[in-house]
Amino acid sequence: MEKVLFVCVENAGRSQMAEAFFRKYASPKFNVISAGTTPSSKLNPIVVEVMREVGIEMLEQSPKSLSNEMIENSSKTINMGCMDKESCPALFIDEVINWEISDPKEKSIEDVREIRDEILKKVLQLIESFEK
Repeated sequence: MEKVLFVCVENAGRSQMAEAFFRKYASPKFNVISAGTTPSSKLNPIVVEVMREVGIEMLEQSPKSLSNEMIENSSKTINMGCMDKESCPALFIDEVINWEISDPKEKSIEDVREIRDEILKKVLQLIESFEK
């Protein structure tokens, strides 16, 4: 089973949305997880709200700490983007795909909707690339 890892700093928004979309749209032959270098204590409530708007409940998801095991066991690792360069996951991972998506933290619900839609587009493109 191929493993896909989405990473960011807090694992409270972008990587959680990517994990949820990937889980919904990808083949069950994939195992997907998200994690952060310095995880938050909870998901961003606006992220949870905008995902609910598109029919995805995130009640089962919670921020997780990025581990070496996660990195070593992943066939693809996607870095969502970094505002905090000191704890950027790309610093710790050799082969990483960088998406450079804006952090939803402290953004308006309208901005978070745009971020959500950008993540969905990129996740669907990633899934399509696996099928080629």
